[in-house]
Amino acid sequence: MKAGRLVVDEPTDLPEGTEIEFLALDPGDWLDEEDRAALHQALEDSDEDIKADRLVDSLTLKPILHDELHRATARLAGHQPK
Repeated sequence: MKAGRLVVDEPTDLPEGTEIEFLALDPGDWLDEEDRAALHQALEDSDEDIKADRLVDSLTLKPILHDELHRATARLAGHQPK
């Protein structure tokens, strides 16, 4: 904010004079009680996965998934993967 006006210093491809409407968002999370309970359960489950060393780093997993995708694509195309 500067002098009661929003100041945004980001490049854009919008044409000069384009009007943008800004809406104030509720700082809440929009979760109902069931969704909030599911979120908390997922976070607790994740904590347990961390403690039990059941997580895999994405950099480790990426080449494995890439190879699996390559093999599955080759099978669907009727080819044998290299």
